[in-house]
Amino acid sequence: MPLRMRLCAITLDCPDPLALATFYQQATGLPANPKSDADFAGLDGADGLFIGFQRVDDYRAPRWPDQTVPQQFHLDFAVDDLDEAEARLLELGAGRPDHQPDEDRWRVLTDPAGHPFCLVVKD
Repeated sequence: MPLRMRLCAITLDCPDPLALATFYQQATGLPANPKSDADFAGLDGADGLFIGFQRVDDYRAPRWPDQTVPQQFHLDFAVDDLDEAEARLLELGAGRPDHQPDEDRWRVLTDPAGHPFCLVVKD
């Protein structure tokens, strides 16, 4: 019988936890965790999912799509309008890699620490 497990947190390595938490807070509207500090910051999701950001010395950002420094994981965010969401996230400091495998269906962006994430249209 499988264990009953519920995903309760996702934590991303980065060089500046407070800056990355601010980026995702502005992008998602999730509230900052009151215990956030310069070494570990987080956002509290309404559904109980915590998104954490932890300081890593000598952090090396992923190089998507090049796998010299692999992405290791990526997050997908459902949006109503790809162009609108992309424009807003670029204003907040996201990057847009040249390689876009299917930009009519989804967009690949990178957060300020270099983690790739995707925007997808909600069905």
